[in-house]
Amino acid sequence: MITTLVVGATGATGRLLVEQLLDRGHLVRVIVRNPERLPREVREHRNLTMICAAVLKLTEAELAEHTQGCDAIASCLGHNLTVKGLFGPPYRLVAETTRRLCKAIETNNPKAPVRVVLMSTAANRNRDLSEPLSFSEKCILGLIRWLVPPQTDNEKAADYFRLTVGQHSKMIQWVAVRPDTLINQPAVSEYGLHSSPTRSPIFNAGRTTRINVAHFMAELMTNADTWMKWQGQMPVIYNKTQSGAK
Repeated sequence: MITTLVVGATGATGRLLVEQLLDRGHLVRVIVRNPERLPREVREHRNLTMICAAVLKLTEAELAEHTQGCDAIASCLGHNLTVKGLFGPPYRLVAETTRRLCKAIETNNPKAPVRVVLMSTAANRNRDLSEPLSFSEKCILGLIRWLVPPQTDNEKAADYFRLTVGQHSKMIQWVAVRPDTLINQPAVSEYGLHSSPTRSPIFNAGRTTRINVAHFMAELMTNADTWMKWQGQMPVIYNKTQSGAK
């Protein structure tokens, strides 16, 4: 039975991921500030363990304890779409949590590599690949980095995987999942996976349902073939049906 730690579990996508993992019969640990934001049936599930804390306020020793014995870790953290959430501290919520989780894994020195899956964004380029940007896109992304701190936070989190963890760690394997414009839908639908964006996230954004992102993240953590295909990459996920997208 797989044991997975999820941070950002009370967010719109994180809740769906927790439900996906529990439905598959796996053990799930969540670090949450407010457990009441999880559905009652999730809170009371026999396979769920709740750690009530702000993840960045945990000590290194506490974080190592909570990650001990985990086969996989998923981060669905993001900044709230409010003035305080976008422009207030913690400015590097995603990147710093990613770094600290990886350090906790290294402290535990697991016998087998731990799978770490990060929810990112299609606006975050994979700098290991030649993902072209037009001059206009470069200008707008530069403006977004300056005006919207979460963009830089997402980039630094993925860069930690690429540049610090790398492709040959004996303790950590990673995937950064890049959805485009997130929308809600009650059920999993067909979706496509790509190594790089197939449409401009600035001028021709696609749509991705949160439940499809959760499904793909759960597949990564529980399906060996899916993991082998995407390990060390930053796959982009779009709904097959782009109804309403330009």
